[in-house]
Amino acid sequence: MVNLIGTYECKIDAKGRLMLPSALKKQLLPVLEKGFVVKRAVFQPCLEIYPMDEWNSLMTRVNQLNRFKKKNNDFIRRFTAGVKMIEIDANGRLLVPKDLYTFAGLEKEIVLSSAINIVEIWDKSKYEKAIEDAAGDFADLAEEVMGNTDDEFGIS
Repeated sequence: MVNLIGTYECKIDAKGRLMLPSALKKQLLPVLEKGFVVKRAVFQPCLEIYPMDEWNSLMTRVNQLNRFKKKNNDFIRRFTAGVKMIEIDANGRLLVPKDLYTFAGLEKEIVLSSAINIVEIWDKSKYEKAIEDAAGDFADLAEEVMGNTDDEFGIS
């Protein structure tokens, strides 16, 4: 498992080509040769880049869903819509497929944001708005999501 760190501002051209920042490329070196999967995010107007091992692990979980349940089939179809394999070339560039580029509304200025084991690709203005919108609720969200960790130590 890769644990990625950092948020990076960079540029993308009209054809969807971007140069990975060297600090991010260095973190991805151990998984570079296996390739990556890029897909639409579920909850936000951004893209997600999964190292192939992370993607395969996720697909193992998804593949356990009963496909004779309509909601599972609908989820799988939507979750995998537009999924593409991508590679990072020797110069550290990658090409975002046009349909995904359009989905995320990417303009010239973008943000690559690490999200533990994946990288999110955001249009810079949308990223800043998402961070700003979440700022007011973050303390409550942090308490709700992470606040019960003391339980394992017997502390209430």
